[in-house]
Amino acid sequence: MQEDLDGQVLARAELRSRLADALATAGMNKTQLSARAKLGRTTVSAALSPRGDVPSAQTVAALARVLKLPVDELLELQRLATGAPEADSYAGRAPGRPIRAWEPHDLEVHPAGPGRAHADTGALAGRELPGYVSREHDRMLGAVVQNAAAGRSGMVVLVGGSSTGKTRACWEAVQPLASLGWRLWHPFDPTRAQAALNELHRVGPRTVVWLNEAQHYLGDPTVGEQITAAVHRLLTDTGRGPVLVLGTLWPEYAHQYTALPMPDRPDPHSRVRELLAGRTLAVPDSFDDAALAAATALAEAGDHLLADALARAREGRVAQDLAGAPELLRRYQQATPPTRALLDVAIDARRLGVSLHLPQTFLTDAAIDYLTDTDYDQLTDDWAERAFAELAQPVHGKQAPLRRATPRPHRRPPTPAKSTASTPTGPRPLFRLADYLEQHGRRARRRLCPPASFWHAAHTHLIHPDDLNNLADAAGDRLRLQWEHRLLRRAAEHGSTRVRIGLARGQQEEAGDLEDYLPDFLAKQERARILEGSGDREAALAIWEELAEEGFEDAYNSIGQRHEEDGRRADAERFYRLGAEAGDPDAMQSLVFLLAEDKHFREAAEWTERIAAIGDIYAYPRLAYRYEAAGNLTNAKVYFQKGLDAGLIADYGDLVRIHLKEGDDEGAMRIHKEGVKAGWTRVPMLIAEDAGDHDRADEHAFTAVDHGTLEPLQELLFRRLRQDSAHAGPLARKAIDAGLGRIVLGVGRDSASGHPQAIAVLQEVLADADEIEAPDPKLW
Repeated sequence: MQEDLDGQVLARAELRSRLADALATAGMNKTQLSARAKLGRTTVSAALSPRGDVPSAQTVAALARVLKLPVDELLELQRLATGAPEADSYAGRAPGRPIRAWEPHDLEVHPAGPGRAHADTGALAGRELPGYVSREHDRMLGAVVQNAAAGRSGMVVLVGGSSTGKTRACWEAVQPLASLGWRLWHPFDPTRAQAALNELHRVGPRTVVWLNEAQHYLGDPTVGEQITAAVHRLLTDTGRGPVLVLGTLWPEYAHQYTALPMPDRPDPHSRVRELLAGRTLAVPDSFDDAALAAATALAEAGDHLLADALARAREGRVAQDLAGAPELLRRYQQATPPTRALLDVAIDARRLGVSLHLPQTFLTDAAIDYLTDTDYDQLTDDWAERAFAELAQPVHGKQAPLRRATPRPHRRPPTPAKSTASTPTGPRPLFRLADYLEQHGRRARRRLCPPASFWHAAHTHLIHPDDLNNLADAAGDRLRLQWEHRLLRRAAEHGSTRVRIGLARGQQEEAGDLEDYLPDFLAKQERARILEGSGDREAALAIWEELAEEGFEDAYNSIGQRHEEDGRRADAERFYRLGAEAGDPDAMQSLVFLLAEDKHFREAAEWTERIAAIGDIYAYPRLAYRYEAAGNLTNAKVYFQKGLDAGLIADYGDLVRIHLKEGDDEGAMRIHKEGVKAGWTRVPMLIAEDAGDHDRADEHAFTAVDHGTLEPLQELLFRRLRQDSAHAGPLARKAIDAGLGRIVLGVGRDSASGHPQAIAVLQEVLADADEIEAPDPKLW
């Protein structure tokens, strides 16, 4: 008895000594250790204190993993320190270790996100798992686990496609057994099949045998049938139970093993077929509506991995998206220069508005300027072929970084189109970028401007009018004005109605010319706008009224505006209401403005909610400004807050301003702090600028842009153009490359009055840039 007590004391001392030494070696304090182990600060302190109780096995396992200590050894010390008996007569010699000592990724559960680096040490932390969504197969698997816990051995093999959640389902299923002292054995050394064949006879009671990717065991061409016989013997040996055998298989393997042989043909999987009979469980490829709803609830509760996957996944393939994401990112980050160039081209095309399916010729030609001179000189004649082959290789979930795509044919009724635009015929190799890489690339490359080869390839190879229009806008936003013009002309050649209308407006063409290629109602709208531009308002109004009589609801807003401009407010309100009740958001907003001017704020608020409900959340601050102008600061705050809740981060600044106007400095400071955390960085930006930390100020300004508001960047650029020309130019160039060139022009124009150096700075930026064309001086 005394020897047992002495052994417990020694084990307790050894356990705490090893934990304390490892903590000192890691250079962490107890607070950092508790955070990484996901344990309470008090729990960690007690575990390391000589006067504390012996920590639980769960606590020891968590601390050992963080401190990179052998989990099995520390759990054995914990058992000795508590005087707990061995789990069974096989303990110490049977294969496996306690379930709680395993990391799920060591059991081949796919990581769902990149590893996180510790902020203080830079070491790579464990990869997190998304919240788990239970489905029908989990319920059936759980019943087998409950039977095992009750003493009845069992076996289940989950059958499903790549990365459908089979292994994660097994991991979640065995968690109730961990608290009951069960062990888990994953045979893999020296090979999976050899480990299983050598050790299955030693498996003891209360053990989970983990046969993930069971084809490596049951389907081994040499010993597969022997392993199958050993598993069967384990399941039927009452003296060694209870045990639980869990495995996973792809459907093609399950079919191969369970299919009946042809007459007079060998039957290589007879034992496997018998073993699997009644022991397989199908895992669906996609989440059904109930599972998607459960995943959405977890995402809304803060699970960012699930939130990202739900935003990308198509057809309910959430598990595949989660499993493939880390490998897709690795393939992108470690790609060869030509392969990385093709991916960057695809990312830039998608973020600038090109549709899903990207022509191979476009990708290949555009990639040239993405390469350095050294990499370009090393290209071989078959570089593109090799790069596309590399990118087509799938990762988990049957995803590929850039895969060949075949768009479905459009099935639409034939129309008597009059357009003579030429459309190339014949198949073209098309490729589609992986959704995860598109999402990642939008963030990583959001402030970069594509090089000249991108615009040239787009002009040469893209044919869809919407793609060309979107890229023309992107080129103009980056002051690539010649490319903007060329892409617009190219869009017109391929039938862009938008460009043709613009050309007609610019040249003041007769509206009748438009009727040759526009629907009648669009031709009438253009005729009305041309007449208004020429000053014939009465004739224009007659056309709008004709359109309204024909049932085109958006005409009501135009009619109302004409009446309002002429002082006929009652008529204006009547037509605004007709358009608003018909669902035209422009008419709704015009009605709100009119009602607010007449102090009918209650009805204005009702229409504002309807506008926001159909997607125009800027309706909230628009009404807030009118409340503020009327002196109603309380309701102004309410609607600025509604804008914030809807995602308009700039409303933090308005709320701060309103609180200061009310004399509530404390409330203004509280809101400001909340805003800084959410990305409203105006004040930190100005503090950094005043301190001379211009790079930090730039970063704060662009952080606000990333969160959806331009005001801090505009303010910083305006200030530098007038006061700090040396740092204005680089900021302007960053903004232009990020697609904010028109903003730069606007700020430059506002800065010009009385400050000629502002124009000089921007003219120098434009002159020094290789690809930027100087705009018409009148724009300044």
